[in-house]
Amino acid sequence: MNDLHEPRFRVRARHTESTITVYQAYRPEIGGPAARLGRFPSSWKRERMTWIKPSFLWMMYRCGWGTKEGQETVLAIEIDREGFLWALRNACLSHHVPALHGDQAAWKRQLRQAPARVQWDPERDLHLNPLPHRSLQLGLAGEAAARYADEWIVGIEDVTPLAREIHGLVRTGQPEAAAGLLPEERPLGLDDEVLARLRA
Repeated sequence: MNDLHEPRFRVRARHTESTITVYQAYRPEIGGPAARLGRFPSSWKRERMTWIKPSFLWMMYRCGWGTKEGQETVLAIEIDREGFLWALRNACLSHHVPALHGDQAAWKRQLRQAPARVQWDPERDLHLNPLPHRSLQLGLAGEAAARYADEWIVGIEDVTPLAREIHGLVRTGQPEAAAGLLPEERPLGLDDEVLARLRA
């Protein structure tokens, strides 16, 4: 995680040949039923953009180890790998890069039409400090959000207890024990053409 030679833009995730695990945090009324049912309950709003994160520690940064209001239940969501790749192939960067998009109007048109968007934020260490390399956040809307909820989900696990255990070890000065509990996130092999359009 602290490798100085880590590429600035690379997708790292817990994954198998057919699935990839992403993280989201919800209020208990949504997160609890989702983990029990293996799918999102009817109260989950599919018309809103939903952001999925392959990095466990970036999710911990975002939800404050599951302590932030409305983000108390942390979910590990195993999804179909091909669905994730479809979202990347159909995504647009969330901010304008002239070398990639040309003028700003062209980028805005692309952003409006794209069912997914990509944002790169600094990866985090165990203390949630920023690292030099970036972590992918993938926003899903419209067709992508519907496919995510209805087709891609293989399983949902409530990992709030794991988040609390790791946080407790960090707070009591046991970083090695905490690191040993982290999900193993490995580089995801992607065609360079997929990321070429999405590197910020």
